[in-house]
Amino acid sequence: MNVLIKNGNAVIGDAFEPADIYIEGSKIVKIGKNIDCAADREIDASGKIVLPGFVDMHCHLRDPGQEYKEDIASGSAAALRGGFTSVACMPNTVPPVDNAALVKYVRTRAAEVDRAKVFPIGCITKGQQGKEMAEMGFMQEAGAVAFSDDGRPVSNANIMRLALEYAAGRNALIISHCEDKDLAGDGVANEGLNATVSGLKGITRAAEECMVARDIVLAETLGARVHIAHVSTKGSVELVRQAKARGVLVTCETCPHYFAATDDEILNYNTNAKINPPLRTQADVDAIVQGLQDGTIDAIATDHAPHHADEKNREFQAAPFGTSGFETAFSLAYTYLVETDKIDIVKLSKLMSGNPARILGLPTGELKEGACADITVIDPEKSYTVDSAKFVSKGKNSLFHGWKVKGAVVAVVVDGHEKEIKSYD
Repeated sequence: MNVLIKNGNAVIGDAFEPADIYIEGSKIVKIGKNIDCAADREIDASGKIVLPGFVDMHCHLRDPGQEYKEDIASGSAAALRGGFTSVACMPNTVPPVDNAALVKYVRTRAAEVDRAKVFPIGCITKGQQGKEMAEMGFMQEAGAVAFSDDGRPVSNANIMRLALEYAAGRNALIISHCEDKDLAGDGVANEGLNATVSGLKGITRAAEECMVARDIVLAETLGARVHIAHVSTKGSVELVRQAKARGVLVTCETCPHYFAATDDEILNYNTNAKINPPLRTQADVDAIVQGLQDGTIDAIATDHAPHHADEKNREFQAAPFGTSGFETAFSLAYTYLVETDKIDIVKLSKLMSGNPARILGLPTGELKEGACADITVIDPEKSYTVDSAKFVSKGKNSLFHGWKVKGAVVAVVVDGHEKEIKSYD
């Protein structure tokens, strides 16, 4: 199929300019103004923004083993609705993705449903137990794009050292879930005033920052690269900033809930505000925004964490951590970062497309001739109220239910094929 996207304003490299995009098969073959080519499908992007398809380098699809929360079909469809053409799913499934057979299962199932592209992340340790390294080489050969024990930290520093050394030899990426479980204990919210007045057990920011510091030191010592997941505190941002200035091969991500919300959201005991790492203070939000602005933070990921309604409909202490993130991520970023003039659309495109693709080594994330035709079209004037009941995801557990946002995904092209997505109306 040949597709022509007409009359849009596109992010091309570092420019944001009017452009038509002509696609043949799975590739972009021409970018320019007033392209006149016969096409099987023409997308009118008048008044719209045309971006490289978003790449989410951190999500949870719950498949295999917890398909009642989400599965590869529903999750990749929800990703499309959020404008994500590629997603990398964490391995904390049941059983964990700690071997080549399960990596192949995820890839095969994703190809069968044929929605957003799904790239599996394998475990660092067998069973995510933190005791013995998993067979990362076999998993990489089977298609794993990175390795993480996300959901659980690799507490043993020597195991993490060995993992970083092994990964460096294979040009593989280690993604660190930075949390000291002993410091976090059974806390459920950011340690501070709001947790105290709510009678909730706090999680010290040191639980995150100590592990960020440890893994930066290991990466620096070994000359290896490491990626820090879901950065949430001012201290973590500063640790990464200083490490980058020293030349450490460290990258990091944050999530929309860490720049759009604070721990004020826990005051009414909304369990959808129970997230790990927890929502922090306004000072942390400000530091996250600054980190996005100056390049300390490389990517915006969703940490899409779907749960069944019955699991979230409990007292705060007993409910699971996590918020459903695919279908609100871009709108939150556009509303709270672009519309407020904190960053521009070119920067946002790099944070949600170019940088995560580069970090994961995926052949996507930018609009250029010869590139993979993964494209997302945005209506920047579309305002709507988030209604989690209308999510495509099985996970209706959205912190942002009822919030008013601006900027909606109206079309998505994956490998040159326009995908059907659900309207926000």
